[in-house]
Formats: sequence, structure tokens, C-alpha cells
Amino acid sequence: QVQLVESGGGLVQPGGSLRLSCAASGIPSDYYGIGWFRQAPGKEREGVSCIVISDGSTDYADSVKGRFSISRDNAKNVVYLQMNDLTSDDTAVYHCATALGIFYGRSCFTYEYDYWGQGTQVTVSS
Repeated sequence: QVQLVESGGGLVQPGGSLRLSCAASGIPSDYYGIGWFRQAPGKEREGVSCIVISDGSTDYADSVKGRFSISRDNAKNVVYLQMNDLTSDDTAVYHCATALGIFYGRSCFTYEYDYWGQGTQVTVSS
């Protein structure tokens, strides 16, 4: 029932920007988190950013702080990841995921993410 559809990936030059979208449907609660994760070849999956839908709290990986921004459009059930000043180190498949159990006062990176989107490829190259 829960479905997450990602879009916005593509090829971009170093220093460029992309905005990823995660459209959620079928979520049985108004209290949940959305996380963006990425996995590059040969590397472990990394949490990039996350947001708690119900209160708007966010968190970011140190590697993207100051460059990436997560936001939500609750009316459309869409979460965005604005990515600026991209480098080759940002090249990865980016997934969004939803956590149906949330804990106020804790980083959303600590949540258990239950459902995952299909992923969208981001390639940063000249």
C-alpha cells in the first residue's frame, strides 16, 4: 500500500544543482519520517538527510551540510531534496524511504525506515 516514487535525478556538472522529489502515497499515519539515502558503487548506504513530516524537524549528514536542503510540501505529500554545489563524491543512487515509527527529540536518522522507493541516479561529472 505504501508507495514512494522518486524523480529528479540525472547528469549534472560539478558545482551544479539538482532537486530530487519523493512522492508518497498510502501512508497510514500523519506522523512519519522521510529519509534520503544514497549508495555509491563499492560503498555502504549513507543517510543523506531526513525530515519528520509532522513537525518539520530535519537532519543532515556532515558531508552535505550547507549544500543540501530537505523540505516538504504536505499538501502534495512530496518531500524534496535540493542539492547544490554538487561534486563527484555525490554521485550515487538516491533512495527515499519512510519511517512509520518516529521519536520526537531524536534525530530522524535513528528511525527505522520501513518502505523504500526505487531510487534515482545522480551522476556528477564534467
